[in-house]
Amino acid sequence: MRRTCIALAAATAAFSLTACGVFGGGGGDSVEKKGNDITVGLLLPEKENKRYEKFDYPIIKQQVASLTANQGRVSYANAEADADRQSKQLGQMISDKVDVVLLDAVDAQAIAPEVKKAKDAGIPVIAYDRLAQGPIDAYISFDNELVGEVQARAIIEALGDKVAGSKVVMMNGADTDPNAAQFKKGALSELQGKVNIVKSYDTKDWKPENAQANMVQAIQSVGVGNIAAVYSANDGMAGGVIDALKAAGASKMPPVTGQDADLEAVQRIVAGSQYMSVYKSYREEANTAAEMAVAKVQGRSIEFDALTRDKVDSPTQKRIPAMLVPVVALKKNTIKETVLRDEIYTVEDICTAPYRSACAAIGLK
Repeated sequence: MRRTCIALAAATAAFSLTACGVFGGGGGDSVEKKGNDITVGLLLPEKENKRYEKFDYPIIKQQVASLTANQGRVSYANAEADADRQSKQLGQMISDKVDVVLLDAVDAQAIAPEVKKAKDAGIPVIAYDRLAQGPIDAYISFDNELVGEVQARAIIEALGDKVAGSKVVMMNGADTDPNAAQFKKGALSELQGKVNIVKSYDTKDWKPENAQANMVQAIQSVGVGNIAAVYSANDGMAGGVIDALKAAGASKMPPVTGQDADLEAVQRIVAGSQYMSVYKSYREEANTAAEMAVAKVQGRSIEFDALTRDKVDSPTQKRIPAMLVPVVALKKNTIKETVLRDEIYTVEDICTAPYRSACAAIGLK
């Protein structure tokens, strides 16, 4: 996926384009317009990342209800990292004749045949968080290359004047997830030529235990004292990386990155074992996804187009209407203006007994 342009047309122009069938991704344009009595299918990929059950699903469910005077429903299924299971789940939603599907793909390529079946059945499919292949109607996620850039810049900042030639391990996400490739691309754009990337892994299923096993290999090869920093693509894997470093007797923890602002990661940042995470407003992403789904089903093209002013490409489709939500670095000094300000967590959530003194040291009371 690459970001190709930003649509800047005025509302009147958007209306005329919509009338001509320019927007909407083909098959979705023939969908019968619905009222408030609608069913939104929601397919999420896994439960290792706690965000999906804690934030995405409940936020989308609440927003769909709010937008439909409590008449709309969300039909939810989680694939638990099983691509075959997710294909069957989407097939079931097609059989159940849901009105629209929000799809966060386990395997972007493997799900494409089922996406086509949905489109053939007149059911619009909106790719959520990960860009699925096939004839999708729209895509909403974060600026994923920027995520990698933010993580890499944090490593460079942490290394300071010792950055040149420093030995860095890269713990990337699953190679079945197109987002992982984008995170890696963004990170490499900042790291290459500045540090020495001594080991790089694509971590199966994003699982922390797989990241931990990879890190054990890296430590055995490079030496725990020679690793200057670890690029970890998300917080769950960062936990596995840190466990491996501790088990190897690291006297001082090197900077370790993450993503998703998991509660455990925020606590590790407070305590100093993890250097940073990337905060992504799940509330904004999930609320907007629900708005896109409801507008698409209800035939409100102008509202739908206003929410999808970016354009992205997938391997099977060009210029997909999209929204890319911005991201920010989460470090000790930005906890207040990120997860606390947006009420993702409270101080009490973060500053449990083992972290109280560390919280007090950075002004979290």
